[in-house]
Amino acid sequence: MNTIRQYYTFSLAFTAVCFALAAWYGWSSTGSITATLGILWIVLVLSILEVSLSFDNAVVNATVLREMDPVWQQRFLTIGILIAVFGMRIVFPIAIVAIAAGVGPIEAISLSLNDPQEYERIVSSAHIGIAGFGGAFLAMVGLNFFFDSDKQIHWIAVLERAVNKFSNVPAVEIGIVLLLIYGVSTMLTPDDAIVFLTAGILGLVTFIGVHAIAAIIEQREARKKAAGEIVKSGFGGFLYLEVLDASFSFDGVIGAFALSNNMIIIALGLSVGAMFVRSMTIHLVRTGTLAQYRYLEHGAFWAIIVLGMIMLLSARYHIPETITGLMGAALIGLSFVWSVRHNRKHGDEPIQLDN
Repeated sequence: MNTIRQYYTFSLAFTAVCFALAAWYGWSSTGSITATLGILWIVLVLSILEVSLSFDNAVVNATVLREMDPVWQQRFLTIGILIAVFGMRIVFPIAIVAIAAGVGPIEAISLSLNDPQEYERIVSSAHIGIAGFGGAFLAMVGLNFFFDSDKQIHWIAVLERAVNKFSNVPAVEIGIVLLLIYGVSTMLTPDDAIVFLTAGILGLVTFIGVHAIAAIIEQREARKKAAGEIVKSGFGGFLYLEVLDASFSFDGVIGAFALSNNMIIIALGLSVGAMFVRSMTIHLVRTGTLAQYRYLEHGAFWAIIVLGMIMLLSARYHIPETITGLMGAALIGLSFVWSVRHNRKHGDEPIQLDN
C-alpha cells in the first residue's frame, strides 16, 4: 500500500480525472447512460492496452534513467509526461492528418471530431511510414543492447554469446536493420516501398543522431568533471528517452483505432496508460528492481527487438496488437522467472548489471 501511495498516487488521480472527463464527454455527446458506460469501457481497455504494450518501455526507460541524477529523473516524470501525453497521444495523430490531408491543424481537429471515419482512414494510411520509422528505431535500440563488447551477463546464453562475438564489428547493428528494411520493402508496391525505405532510414538516422547528441554532452560533462565542476546534466538521456517513448507510442496510437475512431476517447485512454508507464519507470529506478532481477532488462530488450520486427512486418501484414502485447509480456515474464531462479541458486552472490 505504501508503494502504491509513493509511486502511483498521481497516476491514480490522473486516471480519475480522465475517467471523469470521459463520463462527462459521453453523457454530453450522447445523453445515454449505456453509451457513456461504453465509452468508459473503451477508455479502460485502451489504458490497459497501452500499459501492456509499454511495460518493456518502462524497463528500458529505467535502465537509462538510473544513470541520471534525481533532477532529470523528475523532469522526465513531469515535462516528459507532457510530451508523451499531449505530444504523442494528441498532437501526433492530428499532425499526421494535417500533413497527409494537406490541411491546417484546426481543420484536422475538426475532421477528427466531425468525421472520425475519415480521420481514422487518413491516420491508418500513414501506417507504412510509421512502421518503417518506429520499427527501425526500436530494432536499433534492442540490437544495440546485445551487440556490446563489454556485456558480461547473458540470459539466452547460446544466442547472446554468439551475437556478442560480432560486437566489435563496426556498425553491425545498422547493417542488420538496413537488411531488414530492404527485405520488407521488397514485399511492398513500388510507391509504398519508397515511403517505407525513406522512413526506415530516417529512423536509423534519428537513432544515430540522438546517440551522437548524448555522446557530445557526455564528453562535455567529462571535461567539466575533470576540471572539478559539478555535473548534473541529463539532457542527452532525456532526449533519448523521449524519442524511445515516441517510437513505442506508434503502435498504441494506430492500434487504438481498432476500438474507437474518436480522438478524444483515444487520447484519454492512451494518456492513462502513458502515465502509469511513467510511474512504473520511477518505481523500477527508485526500488532498484533491475538490480534485484538480473535478466529483467534482457527480457525487455528482446521484447523491443520483437516489437521492432513486428512493426517492420506490419507494413505488409496485419499483426493484432494482442499478439504484440502477449509476446512482450511473455519475454519479460520469462526473464523475471529466470532471475528469481538465479537468485535462489546464488542468493549471496552480488548482482551486477551490464549498463
